[in-house]
Amino acid sequence: MTYVVKGECVDCKHTTCVKVCPVDCFFELENTLVIDPAICIDCAICEPECPVDAIVSDRKLAPEDQHWLDFNKDYSPSGGKINPPVITKVKDPMPTYEEAAKRTADEQWSKVSRIPFKEIT
Repeated sequence: MTYVVKGECVDCKHTTCVKVCPVDCFFELENTLVIDPAICIDCAICEPECPVDAIVSDRKLAPEDQHWLDFNKDYSPSGGKINPPVITKVKDPMPTYEEAAKRTADEQWSKVSRIPFKEIT
């Protein structure tokens, strides 16, 4: 069992969920977060922290959102496709978060990045 980050996080990334995670299972992509199911302990602490309801248990995932479970699996470190950085500290949401909240599910899926986040210093 695991929790899943869905499309509401795309171009949003409020990141309030990461501060409460006891096992550091959140990883950062360019414009969204993913939960590594191999690390998540199914504690549910993160779910109420998300202000846009982007986090849900895989047991409560709607049929039309099942692809987000696969996305979280594939694009977390245990999925092996990429090696995104772990995120443990809250950041400001992306500047596009208000616009992103108005998107349809299809628009969210079409805009999700499959590129790991890189800090530019």
